[in-house]
Amino acid sequence: MRMLPQEAPGSKDLLKKALEQAADNQSGNLRWLDGDVPLWVEQILGIASLLGIGILILLATRMLRLLVIRPLIKRTSNKWDDVFVDQAFFQWISYMPPTLICSAIVELMPGLHPSLDSAKPIDLWVHQVLTAITTLTGMLAIGALVDACHELWRLNSKNRGRSIKGYISLIKIFVYVIGTVAAVALLFGRDPSGVLIGLGTFTAVLLLVFKDTILSVVASITLSQNDMIRLGDWVEMPGAADGDVVDIALHTVKIQNFDRTISTIPTMQFVDKPFKNWRNMSDGPGRRIKRSLFLDSASVRFLTDEEVERIGRIGLLQSYIEGKQRELTESNQGADAATAPLDVRRLTNIGTFRAYVLAWLKQHPHIHQGLTLLVRQLPPGPQGLPLEIYAFTKTTAWGAYEDVQGDLFDFLLAAIHDFDLRLFQGPTGDDLRSIAGRGGDGA
Repeated sequence: MRMLPQEAPGSKDLLKKALEQAADNQSGNLRWLDGDVPLWVEQILGIASLLGIGILILLATRMLRLLVIRPLIKRTSNKWDDVFVDQAFFQWISYMPPTLICSAIVELMPGLHPSLDSAKPIDLWVHQVLTAITTLTGMLAIGALVDACHELWRLNSKNRGRSIKGYISLIKIFVYVIGTVAAVALLFGRDPSGVLIGLGTFTAVLLLVFKDTILSVVASITLSQNDMIRLGDWVEMPGAADGDVVDIALHTVKIQNFDRTISTIPTMQFVDKPFKNWRNMSDGPGRRIKRSLFLDSASVRFLTDEEVERIGRIGLLQSYIEGKQRELTESNQGADAATAPLDVRRLTNIGTFRAYVLAWLKQHPHIHQGLTLLVRQLPPGPQGLPLEIYAFTKTTAWGAYEDVQGDLFDFLLAAIHDFDLRLFQGPTGDDLRSIAGRGGDGA
């Protein structure tokens, strides 16, 4: 029988040393700096280089977006492409190339090749961070795309009567939840599908245990997403609060009422119950005046020729009286002495007074002429005939607004008697005693 030659002593050690030397030579070829420089220094240099490249790519994509894409879109006659710019879709898209490119070139950076033992965890960590950032930017880009699609739907005249804002909010919540969970899972090197399955398993338990907190979170998202309430807003909730918002927390909203008391209202009530926010009034160009003068219907009558001549001397009514007289002369051409009075058109004191109030408001220095300005009659009722003033002051400050409104009605209450009109007022105790006294004297 032929005997196999015995292996030389120490051959295993020699083979091991040869493999280690080959690995050292291979790793040395992957080093950018001299072998005397510590590897961790080279790895710091690699991470810094990767960060610098990412910043340069980000600046390049930003310049491309601002100097090329945005001007080209603004020059087009189409409006739909402007919507994508306004909703920041291209902005979020421009943040994705830097992370994608950096993720592809991590292994080419100094000291970051995965064949280097100490570089493996760093390479893995960098990949996880870049992937998570890419996922988040992609999530925000999808959210901007959904907002852009909603705006395009709203701009279509056929869809103006139909609102899909609730569905849009639901889609965005779904996208943001999935995107956030996936980004967190990728950041820690976990499988997103497993995390989502586990999250679904605990959903029922979370709904039961943290029901109020979850409802408050949803309410807070709804309030912020729809810009329904801000700090400093004047908010009025019937039976609960009327004042300024001083604090918005997760579960409660604190409102300082005008009597300096504090009302604490659950956040969900601002979604479930109606409330009034006066922000647009405070930030707008004017504040509304909507008040009526209640006239005694029995004082309404036709004007005599002498009264028309007297009222026609009022500067604000000269053009109105002249125009009305021409109109009435043309309308009454066929009338003669035998014509019944009601068959002849004549001026009334209430119509002339209404024209005077409108002309006076149009030249008033504190009334906003660019907003709605009306002087109208409302249906008569038990309180008389309402003559409503509907106008806007130029100021929205509460004190100044009340001063303008007070001065306006002070003047009108005094001027109404020049048109032989009377204000309606219910009988007081003195009136009843006076009537009773006259009845007793007559008896």
